[in-house]
Amino acid sequence: MRRGISVAAVVGALALTMTACGGGGGDKSDGSKAANDPGSVTGTVTWWDTSDATNEAPAFKKLVAAFEAKYPKIKVEYVNVPFDQAQQKFKTAAATGKGAPDVLRSDVGWTPGFAQLGYLKDLTGTPALDKSEDFLEGPLKNAAYQGKTYGVPQVTDTLGLLYNKELLSKAGVDKAPANWKEVKEAAEKIKDKTGAGGIGLSPDSYYSLPFLYGENSDMVDAAKKKITVSSAASLKGIETAVDLVKSGAAPKPAGTDGYNALKTDFKNGKLAMMVDGPWATKEIFGGEAFKSKDNLGIAPIPAGSTGTAGAPVGGHNLVVYAGSKNFDASYLFTRFMTEAAQQENVSNAIGVLPTRKSAYTKAVLADPVRSSFHDALGKAHPRPPIPQGGDLFTEYLQHYTKILTLKEEPKAGLDATAKAWQSALLKDYGIEE
Repeated sequence: MRRGISVAAVVGALALTMTACGGGGGDKSDGSKAANDPGSVTGTVTWWDTSDATNEAPAFKKLVAAFEAKYPKIKVEYVNVPFDQAQQKFKTAAATGKGAPDVLRSDVGWTPGFAQLGYLKDLTGTPALDKSEDFLEGPLKNAAYQGKTYGVPQVTDTLGLLYNKELLSKAGVDKAPANWKEVKEAAEKIKDKTGAGGIGLSPDSYYSLPFLYGENSDMVDAAKKKITVSSAASLKGIETAVDLVKSGAAPKPAGTDGYNALKTDFKNGKLAMMVDGPWATKEIFGGEAFKSKDNLGIAPIPAGSTGTAGAPVGGHNLVVYAGSKNFDASYLFTRFMTEAAQQENVSNAIGVLPTRKSAYTKAVLADPVRSSFHDALGKAHPRPPIPQGGDLFTEYLQHYTKILTLKEEPKAGLDATAKAWQSALLKDYGIEE
């Protein structure tokens, strides 16, 4: 998944002496047993898997079976937890010390917040974080908080420009647009020559990030402790998105769920382009326009007026609960599930993008979708490494949806977002003009 929109935060920090699930104090192991004598490690690891229960979980269950075969003295209790419930469920369990898993599949946006609350084990230097130099830079940055690594990247993703090759060709557009100006020009040609719509833009605030990055901006500047979502640069980026809608280059979304309708139009050949991630391609290939998979083009996200192009880094980390009684077993499980061989297997099985450089083998890159998104990762932008990162989208979503559906002026919506963040989430931050 691309991200998690968090629910209300749990108040209170994790006490160092809290009891782990099942009772008793946490294992104080430094991981030496897992590092030096892994075959002797015993115990049970409870794993909360937040992947899609139908399309993704079966592949991860196979890896669990392979792990248990390799380490017969370790049992894995597998629990599939719905993604939209997992963040709050883990917070509640970790805060009370009752029922938290040893290992969680955490959205990258959740990891800093869990770390700040004290719910996660620092994995720096442990056997869980093996060959860190092999991880892609963006996913590894998304697993860190205040100079320590609290997660091991398992899968990653980003956004790209998806397009219908046939429609672009009929309109005389011989290559994918490289910037938003070219997107607008291509949309006009496509409408004139084919009658199809131009580009589908999601009203979900996550999808606004490429417009901010294209102006060398972001939602926040963590280093300067500044809220930048309403800055002049950010406003220019969002005005670019709005201009696409007002000009007719992008059909106006119906509302929060409007992107599903746009996606349907795209997969059936009524819309020529859209911004989306690899998770969308399975549905798209089921459409009339993409019976031939070769008709789907995937290009890096278009650049803004600065010439800069960027899309957010998404994905999931495996994190270890700070109150676990089974650190050695948890380290071994986390390492196994994120090894290059396992990432390659899962990528070939369900199409997710690996986080390890060495997992991008010929077999993985032979698939044009994975190959294209691997290229798009070269322009991917890590999320702000702040605990509130997963919470920022809740308020922003309300305003960006109104902005893109032309119910709120961009400046008013961005100003309101910035003020709400400062009031509730980022009280020690200033607001950049």
